[in-house]
Amino acid sequence: MCGRFAVTTDPALLAEKIKAIDEATAATGASSAGAPNYNVAPTATIATVVSRHSEPDDEPTRRIRLMRWGLVPPWVKAGPNGAPDNKAPLLINARADKLTTSPAFRGSARTKRCLVPMDGYYEWRVNPDGPAGKKSPKTPFYMYRGDGEPLFAAGLWAVWRGRKEQKDTAPLLSCTIVTTDAVGELADIHDRMPLMLAEADWDAWLNPDTPLDPELLARPHDVGDIRLREVSTLVNSVRNNGPELLEPVEPQPEQITVL
Repeated sequence: MCGRFAVTTDPALLAEKIKAIDEATAATGASSAGAPNYNVAPTATIATVVSRHSEPDDEPTRRIRLMRWGLVPPWVKAGPNGAPDNKAPLLINARADKLTTSPAFRGSARTKRCLVPMDGYYEWRVNPDGPAGKKSPKTPFYMYRGDGEPLFAAGLWAVWRGRKEQKDTAPLLSCTIVTTDAVGELADIHDRMPLMLAEADWDAWLNPDTPLDPELLARPHDVGDIRLREVSTLVNSVRNNGPELLEPVEPQPEQITVL
């Protein structure tokens, strides 16, 4: 599961760093595209990395594109207001073992694979020792690279065009984050984690001209450079959005009982 994450890297700087074309800043303007978001929630507009052709016969190139987080497959019907029917499930995650079989994901898995850059992501650990008869409280943790570099999660994307009479309306680009079984310390927090890809695997994952390589999904995941820390429950509310969400929780002083 990946339901919340943080991203503070400006798309223009990211494009320069990974040698990609910045289509995000050109689409929305530098101020809106590059604003830090410490509490990215589903349906937010996020920067993704894709690989596409400019001409049919040229080499595909990396591009930074803005998309809605929550995949909308092309076959989803339009609602009364012309937007995607809100009765459809919010596909923010896609299980790695379902990519080629699920009707929602298999089309995107063939030719529309992306990367979702993030500073780190949040996950909540269930506390089994909660009050009896009540819903167990959860403790939020933040997962990030120890060297401060961004994480790149595997993702899928889709193009939704709505009704035929809306042909003048720009299509909706949307994406989902691929998840896999959590390993190492991360499994102590939650049983699922985003599928993180090393730079050496980016081109194989993004290439729109080659089928999905099952090896990228099945190989053991190296999480040795990922750190985790407990953070404040402020992150529980999407209304909170600031660098304080990433700060470690101060250890609680020991309670001394005087007899």
